[in-house]
Amino acid sequence: QVQLVESGGGLVQAGGSLRLSCAASGRTFSSYAMGWFRQAPGKEREFVAWISRSGGGTYYADSVKGRFTISRDNAKNTVYLQMNSLKPEDTAVYYCAADQTRTAVVRTSENDYDYWGQGTQVTVSS
Repeated sequence: QVQLVESGGGLVQAGGSLRLSCAASGRTFSSYAMGWFRQAPGKEREFVAWISRSGGGTYYADSVKGRFTISRDNAKNTVYLQMNSLKPEDTAVYYCAADQTRTAVVRTSENDYDYWGQGTQVTVSS
């Protein structure tokens, strides 16, 4: 089992940047591929970014490609989401999630993830 805690959310103006962190505790962090998802008010939760267990592979939703960067530090049991050039439509609760299936396949469905954090609010003002 792994526990996930997100931090780093907040209020930022359009064009600004934020870096989200997701700290993991419990079983070996490097055993899990990790993902970031988000959920805007009145909308379903959507995939944002994925990173492999080693950090050597990443994948992004088209809506954030070129603006967001996912990374991880397995020594610190932490995954990050650097968000640049933020837009009002990026406003959402952001969640990190862990996939325990030891696969190198990119996972974009929330059903593929086994553990979730509580979420952190990101609000982008225009």
